[in-house]
Amino acid sequence: MNLDFPTILVAATAVTGLIWAADALLLAPRRRQQAAALGAEGDGRVDARQIEAALKEPTLVEYAKSFFPVILAVLLLRSFLVEPFRIPSGSMMPTLLVGDFILVNKYAYGIRLPVVNTKVLDLGAPRRGDVVVFRFPRDPSTDYIKRVVGVPGDHIVYRDKTLFINGRKVPQIPLGTYRGTGSGISMSGASVREELLDDVRHQILVMPRVHGVEADVTVPEGHYFVMGDNRDNSNDSRYWGFVPDENLVGRAFMIWMNWDSAGGGISWDRIGNSIH
Repeated sequence: MNLDFPTILVAATAVTGLIWAADALLLAPRRRQQAAALGAEGDGRVDARQIEAALKEPTLVEYAKSFFPVILAVLLLRSFLVEPFRIPSGSMMPTLLVGDFILVNKYAYGIRLPVVNTKVLDLGAPRRGDVVVFRFPRDPSTDYIKRVVGVPGDHIVYRDKTLFINGRKVPQIPLGTYRGTGSGISMSGASVREELLDDVRHQILVMPRVHGVEADVTVPEGHYFVMGDNRDNSNDSRYWGFVPDENLVGRAFMIWMNWDSAGGGISWDRIGNSIH
């Protein structure tokens, strides 16, 4: 079961904010009136501790006032600026490895409201070569990460381990054989190639003796064709179709941590790497 963190954040922000507001508008004035009445008695029967007790906020209100600013800041940061994700599979090898913790730019393709995911401000669109996080069209509760290879209007052909866009072959340069470690050891022996997708240079993995799933499609308006860099081990648009614009979450731009238990823990050399 996937944790719906945005909904939890919105609910927590609303609840703590309402408690704080209700106290400020209704309960706090009553406490001040009560304390003023006690102070006005002036017969020596009321001491400072009684007045302090009358002014004391309920524990629930104290917690709400403490947590509301923190939760609101997290909600705004996560919804509109940057969101962290963890890579669970090897479909984007060698660009991203199992255990990479990445940061995703949430405003690269427009500002969207949390939970409802409605775009309220258009700031741009994915370009070929972008590594994007999106909600899986067949199960929007699950986030996927792939590389955009086709934008609206593109004719995409993938044949013989090679990508063709609008009739033009995307250049590939062989770089040798992949030697994986940790969780990536299963891909050892794959062919490493450098692919030039427009102005984005990135590496891909292919298994020359494995029959790859091919494609011949035209990308419709408002949709994108995405593929994993691990071309023969990626559940991508070749299998289930296009990514609608409304499913986009953001553009991945940096690895901020890596933890691969199969590889002995943290890979320090990956921390801080840009994602291309």
